[in-house]
Amino acid sequence: MPAHAQTSTAAVVAAGRRLLEERGADAWTMRDVADTVGVRTPSLYKRVRDRSDLLRLIMEDVADELTAATDAAAGSGDPIADLRALMAAYRSFAHANPVAFALMHAPQAVSGATARSERSSATLLRLVAEVAGPRHTLPAARTIVAWATGFITMELAGAFRLGGDIEHAWDFGLDAVLNAIKHGND
Repeated sequence: MPAHAQTSTAAVVAAGRRLLEERGADAWTMRDVADTVGVRTPSLYKRVRDRSDLLRLIMEDVADELTAATDAAAGSGDPIADLRALMAAYRSFAHANPVAFALMHAPQAVSGATARSERSSATLLRLVAEVAGPRHTLPAARTIVAWATGFITMELAGAFRLGGDIEHAWDFGLDAVLNAIKHGND
């Protein structure tokens, strides 16, 4: 009879994700993960091939959680209100997961996420198509995401040093982007 598993892949991914946020992308080891889930390091390799594989699984988990959060936020039936809610969920997710958020957009981002990217972008693309029209959907979606990602990245880095109300700046910028894509459909 096989020995009872003392951990699960889900527990290993959750532990890796916690360590990622607590210590940063490069400051945790497989031994740290093993210690966190209460097993010896060799036991991890029954669940994941190596640290790179674990990081891929963590980022897949991150993408799934972000997709669920943004999809859930967009349900009012009003595409502008839903885009605002979706972007607010995106921002909230980034604040709760700053290291994973940065890693999602890093040049060395974990590869092989094309299918997940398409699924995670579906709601955004549907809403943007309603606002900007089918001809401008992709450039408009890229504009919104680029603006929001840049704003959030600067916000998380403490780069807004001139004072002022950051919430007002977020609302102002989002209004400007949404108005631009809406009028780009005229």
